[in-house]
Amino acid sequence: MRIFDLALKDLSQVFRDKRSLLFLVAMPIAFTFFMGFAYKSGMENDATQDNRIPLGWVNNESDGFISQRLFDMLSNSDSARLVELAPEEVDESVRKGEVAGVLIVPVGYSRQVAAGEDAQLTLVTDTNSTNGQSLYQILRTSVTKLMSAVEIAQLSAEAVGKPNDASELNGSFASASQAWSEADSASLVKVEVAMEGAFPGNWYGDNPYNQASPGILVQFAIMGLVASGQILVQERKTRTLQRLMSTTMRPWEIVAGHTLAMFGIVFAQITLLVVFGQLALGVDYMRAPLGTLLVSVALSLWVAAMGLLIGTVVKDDSQVILFALMAMFIFSALGGTWFPLEVASGTFAAIGKVMPSAWAMTGYQNILMRGLGSDSARMPSLILLAYALGFFILAVWRFRKMNV
Repeated sequence: MRIFDLALKDLSQVFRDKRSLLFLVAMPIAFTFFMGFAYKSGMENDATQDNRIPLGWVNNESDGFISQRLFDMLSNSDSARLVELAPEEVDESVRKGEVAGVLIVPVGYSRQVAAGEDAQLTLVTDTNSTNGQSLYQILRTSVTKLMSAVEIAQLSAEAVGKPNDASELNGSFASASQAWSEADSASLVKVEVAMEGAFPGNWYGDNPYNQASPGILVQFAIMGLVASGQILVQERKTRTLQRLMSTTMRPWEIVAGHTLAMFGIVFAQITLLVVFGQLALGVDYMRAPLGTLLVSVALSLWVAAMGLLIGTVVKDDSQVILFALMAMFIFSALGGTWFPLEVASGTFAAIGKVMPSAWAMTGYQNILMRGLGSDSARMPSLILLAYALGFFILAVWRFRKMNV
């Protein structure tokens, strides 16, 4: 009973301070809107922007059927975007970066190809740049297909005894070109995603708040350490803690009471943000309510234990704010609250994935982005509880060594 009395005393102390409500409620909601708006803008830009490499096109023969076929092939390319240019615009367009390169078709190109003579296109580009090298590969593939179609047409015409018949050559060339086009559009290789937990489509699904809401929730749950840590500091200042230690209340009861209060503060904040996300932002936490509850409880316990640890380490309010900010930025930045760790790589992603904040995000993202059920929240919640136990043990150890 004394544990609950102590917890109620702490809760009353925190909620009487209007500044606490600013950190616990107003700021998380404002930042959720801001981050969601930023993600939404990025999603709209990605959908409307043409990311193909701009390729200038200069054709010095107006009636070449082979160059026209090459133009058609490149116009339908998913990798290059043709920009028709006049010959005198080549250098300036490349210099200004309006195009990554320019393909120049010489006079008589189609006739030379059809006659089996050496015919060469010219690509003007920076061969050391990534786009220049990509353009070379794109053109190499397209021209190889074109030359293959020409060769097939000539062999076909020879096979029917009409090697110089223009109608026969054009018909065979058209058939071969069509076959190449159909081969390009056919799905000859099935690609399956091997990365565990990969997101379908963009990384926050159809709703940008699927990332913004749980991300800000986790971040400001950690920021709530300011309120939690200040409880012990204030008790030491007012000598309330000394008086508690002189009563029959045992040390573990004092620690449990403070931890219960910190848990209550964080869990209330998380619950409020979950309800706000569900009702105001369309973030479907309730598609797996038990999973959401498990992650929220485990996250609250971890943050409460960390808040208790900070309260036993710091000496004044300024240190509480400093430690809370450090914890918030480190765990938020590395734990994937600003963007999923799946879009990161290397050492950053490897370190981030062991953070408790990352496990909290994994639990929420399994439900919101990956469409999984409550079972998917079990493992992240257990790992969070293990972190909570570790921080709690450290906090108790520090509490016993406190000089009150």
